[in-house]
Amino acid sequence: MIEVIPKVVVSRCIEFDKVRYDGQLIKNDFVERLKPFVDFIPVCPEVEIGLSIPRESLRIVTNKTGLRLFQPKTGLDLTDKMKKFIDFFFSSIPEVDGFILKNRSPTSAIKDAKIYSSEKRGASIISKGPGLFGKEVLKRFEHLAVEDDGRLRNPRIREHFLTKLYAISRLRNVSSLNSFKNLVDFHTKNKLLLKVYSQKNMRILGRVMANTEKKSLTDLITSYEKYFFEAFKRPPRYVSNINVLMNSMGYFSDRLSKEEKAFFLNSIEAYKKGNMHLGVLQNMMKLWIIRFKEEYLLQQTYFEPYPKELVDIEKYSTHYDQRNYWN
Repeated sequence: MIEVIPKVVVSRCIEFDKVRYDGQLIKNDFVERLKPFVDFIPVCPEVEIGLSIPRESLRIVTNKTGLRLFQPKTGLDLTDKMKKFIDFFFSSIPEVDGFILKNRSPTSAIKDAKIYSSEKRGASIISKGPGLFGKEVLKRFEHLAVEDDGRLRNPRIREHFLTKLYAISRLRNVSSLNSFKNLVDFHTKNKLLLKVYSQKNMRILGRVMANTEKKSLTDLITSYEKYFFEAFKRPPRYVSNINVLMNSMGYFSDRLSKEEKAFFLNSIEAYKKGNMHLGVLQNMMKLWIIRFKEEYLLQQTYFEPYPKELVDIEKYSTHYDQRNYWN
């Protein structure tokens, strides 16, 4: 079912080139595994504005004019150079589906770059936030799959990132076809995935597709994209996955043995406790779907939201609702 190759902007120092400020390459197993399945667009904003490899470190400073990018040892204010590059870069790249950026970077971080009170030595750290490049990514592309390499160490965040990335990539592909028939087919195949992520937006999208206002195809696609992106704004709760799985089993529960049902219910309990990956349950369900020839369920992207080679059978160390991983 996976027929798209997402386009992802990635920090060049992560598994591509030795362009980090200290001249090192950042190893990342997840990015390395993604390479055969993703069209990566590597970028290092610091190198792109002419800084050397290696180079003196940079820092973000807040003052009366806002956030500035300084190189303390040389005294260079690189803010305007960086802003000029950012505008050029985003006006020149193709339409993309996501970003994987370097955490803690004064240019590329999306959450955790240190912000200083001054460019002078010994200045205090007053807060943390996105780097200059990362801030602009969030401003322009918040609706896409955007993460940093640090947060992607968490298996739940990886799962959400991949699901969102491939869903957006499939929508981009369908939108480019400019066909109502293809959009209807897309919506049908993504109903269960939308139900898991946001029942509210799933219902809105159903009304969009009904098109009672007789919108043009272009306006219809624009409206569809708006609420589709909104649906994936937050990761689903584990109970939503359980509800969809249980409802799906209802299609053929009368044809399952007592032992099969018990095994599946026990597996659901293991998933609730964080001892089983969602992908295992989805595959278990898919075997029954194939066995009983349930065509509607068989075409649902929910059961294979991204390439099976990327499924990470890693035990979650924390109960799902005990910690908000997305802060």
